[in-house]
Amino acid sequence: MSTPDWLILFATLLGIIIYGVYKGRKQDGVNSYLLADRQMPWYVVLLGVMATQASAITFLSAPGQAYTDGMRFVQYYFGLPIAMVVISVTFIPIFRRLNVYTAYEYLEQRFDRRTRLLTSVLFLLSRGLSTGISIYAPAIIISSIFGWNIYLANIVTGGLLLIYTFTGGAKAVAHTQKLQFLIILASMGIAGYLVVQRMPTGVGLADALFIAGKSGKLNVITTDFNWQDKYNIWSGIIGGFFLALSYFGTDQSQVGRYLTGKDDRESKLGLLMNGIVKIPMQFARLLRGALLFSFYSFQSAPLNFNSTAYSKLQKSDARYADSVATAYTKLQEQKQQSVNTITILRKNQFTAEIAPEVKELQSTLGKIDILRDSVHNKIHQRFGGDKDDSNYIFLHFVINNLPTGLIGLLLAVIILASWGSISAALNSLASSSMMDIQLLGRKEPPSDKKQLWLGRMHTLLWGLFCIGVAMFAAQLGSLIEAVNVLGSLFYGTILGIFLVAFYLKRIDGTSVFIAAAATEVCVIAIYLANVVSFLWLNVVGALLVVLFSLLIKPLLRRA
Repeated sequence: MSTPDWLILFATLLGIIIYGVYKGRKQDGVNSYLLADRQMPWYVVLLGVMATQASAITFLSAPGQAYTDGMRFVQYYFGLPIAMVVISVTFIPIFRRLNVYTAYEYLEQRFDRRTRLLTSVLFLLSRGLSTGISIYAPAIIISSIFGWNIYLANIVTGGLLLIYTFTGGAKAVAHTQKLQFLIILASMGIAGYLVVQRMPTGVGLADALFIAGKSGKLNVITTDFNWQDKYNIWSGIIGGFFLALSYFGTDQSQVGRYLTGKDDRESKLGLLMNGIVKIPMQFARLLRGALLFSFYSFQSAPLNFNSTAYSKLQKSDARYADSVATAYTKLQEQKQQSVNTITILRKNQFTAEIAPEVKELQSTLGKIDILRDSVHNKIHQRFGGDKDDSNYIFLHFVINNLPTGLIGLLLAVIILASWGSISAALNSLASSSMMDIQLLGRKEPPSDKKQLWLGRMHTLLWGLFCIGVAMFAAQLGSLIEAVNVLGSLFYGTILGIFLVAFYLKRIDGTSVFIAAAATEVCVIAIYLANVVSFLWLNVVGALLVVLFSLLIKPLLRRA
């Protein structure tokens, strides 16, 4: 990178750290540290909710997801707006009326202490692991820029954001997320524009979209029903609804964002606005990946976008690397010839002649995918690390194709995105482990000063835990998919507990506790047996808790 890029990168990151420390000063107690004194307006709630989702995984992995699998991932969000309405009607009024610090406090009042403890442990496990994966995503950038070992990059990435999260708590998180997200929106818009601008002369947006569509990358809606298909309209609306209902309604990383609102109206408005804008935003991120595919269709794309890993392969097995490189170069030439021919035929309205060329292009792309997969497998078998290079595709474009200054800004933006989501997660983990576990059952709560110190210690310990998890994230392939699979293993069970609490008033704590424990075992078994795709696990988990609770209640009465 150039000197201006380095200056912009460091200035942006340092500015956020200083801003976060400044905004989070004058902490006087746990209410201030964990919930920002519940004084945030709706637009800060909205930006906080969205920034908590918009991790570096979203900005790095979403374009790579579309590049390799098309845009059908957007269906994952189709159930979200419905979930926002349900949460605004049911969840928010209850949480705010009871004036809770965490969502799980309500469960002790509704059921018993062990149900609260079980649910909080499930949350801490799922959120702690997924936050560790979130640290790994920006570490990829730092590792690529500096040539550092990925483990050192994980430590630096996690350590820097701990500075303001540890000192400033929820206030620092809320205010930095607001600034981070505004910078992110502007920068991502510029990046999308430049993807089109960097197309070859004479190739416009319509041409790029046409090539992406004929290559199967604009598959936004897939209607075929298949239990094992990860992304279709049915799994998106039904499974996505249950996942969103659990994530936004029961995951403390999200509940903590809207509990900072001034009142019910501010919290609800922030959440409902999120339901309106989330799908278009995710569509835009995936579209950028589809356009990147077109960009690399008109020119030669790397055989492997993870240049560091591919260099290792070249050094360790030069004969294999040379043979696949020769075959890949030939396929790339065929691909470029096909897309250029299709573009010319389209411009001259020779519609009938396009179909044979598209068929030839699709055949070539299939061969390219097979060759790339063989290289991915060879690298993974020999050196471990990522199972594919999807997390590096957008990063490769940024570093190699954007103008001076903007490279540094976009790299900073991707790191900022991770900081926004990770800082909120650490704050929520600290809230839950402190209030739902350490202070659970204490007759005399510690002083405000003592609780403030405890909150900071919990934040620090969770930060260290998540950095440790990041060390193993390289084994998980596409990060955006890995995070959602991990959440789906736990979210359904957690949601089921809350659904019973809200809507089945006759079910007691013992029944729901047994039902939840049995359900979690079933969900993990179903996942390991690969019975259904991961989005359906949210539906299965929630419904099984309800069903088991209804069955167990009369059995306990007879016993």
